Amino acid sequence: LCLGRVLRSCLYVKMSQLTLETYQEWPNLDLIFIYPLSQLPTPQHPKIRLYNAEQVLSWEPVALSNSTRPVVYRVQFKYTDSEWFMTDVMSIGVNCTQITATECDFTAASPSAGFPMDFNVTLRLRAELGALHSAWVTMPWFQHYRNVTVGPPENIEVTPGEGSLIIRFSSPFDIADTSTAFFWYHVHYWEKGGIQQVKGPFRSNSISLDNLKPFRVYCLQVQAQLLWNKSNILRLGHLSNTSCYETMADASTELQQVILISVGTFSLLSVVAGACFFLVLKYRGLIKYWFHTPPSIPLQIEEYLKDPTQPILEALDKDSSPKDDVWDSVSIISFPEKEQDDVLQTL
Repeated sequence: LCLGRVLRSCLYVKMSQLTLETYQEWPNLDLIFIYPLSQLPTPQHPKIRLYNAEQVLSWEPVALSNSTRPVVYRVQFKYTDSEWFMTDVMSIGVNCTQITATECDFTAASPSAGFPMDFNVTLRLRAELGALHSAWVTMPWFQHYRNVTVGPPENIEVTPGEGSLIIRFSSPFDIADTSTAFFWYHVHYWEKGGIQQVKGPFRSNSISLDNLKPFRVYCLQVQAQLLWNKSNILRLGHLSNTSCYETMADASTELQQVILISVGTFSLLSVVAGACFFLVLKYRGLIKYWFHTPPSIPLQIEEYLKDPTQPILEALDKDSSPKDDVWDSVSIISFPEKEQDDVLQTL
């Protein structure tokens, strides 16, 4: 501590020879004797996340108990057999120089940010506090296409068809040059409660599962596979979430349904008609009794019942007396004598 006070006094004497920037980098000289210039603790557990198009470097923060100033971090990168470059906006599109955050997202700034997906990239990281800094922590090199974790296809839409399922989706991430890398797709599907089947590979983002049973529930998952032609590398992606759909009837099934419905309706009507005919024959007397018109009282008797003083017998005799025959015309028919004799003989 005494040596620290002496050194601080010497620095104060020579302060006129130092720039303001140099002075600001030495606000806590006691740290120099606790942590030598190159012995600031290094960031721990750095890791690189390569998921779809994401390129993120993260680490655990460096904690100092004797300083109130925040520790900052610096990230550098290099390509194969090249020198180290600063990760600033001019070089890579993302500023990861003297940052307080504990991650550097190379894909966050813009679509053009980040490292080329087919380049060999090496990253290194260190902590800084004024003039103090830690040793560099160098991560293993990576190539995005070689080391990426491929997620499931996105925006999956399924349209049930006639004994089929039409599947449309988008790729896990965009590939600028499809001549060097592209996706294949596989569909895992099964009838609910049945055995799983796999169909593929397909280059298209629209897949049709045909020859399925109508009116059955099928479940499916879609999977992408990245192929990098340059190194002949395959990266199998994650499966999508399971989704289930019911197929529709095809033309032949609809015709069969119409025929079955028609035959069933005709058979039902025949059974009902036969049952009705059998009941009519068996209960003919009862049915005749139910539908027979009950006898009615003659008008004269009904009037008599209303007025018993009326001479009912005279009224009945009067109504039942024979009426004189009324002739509209009389015709006289004459026969010749011979025919008349034949008629008389016949009589």
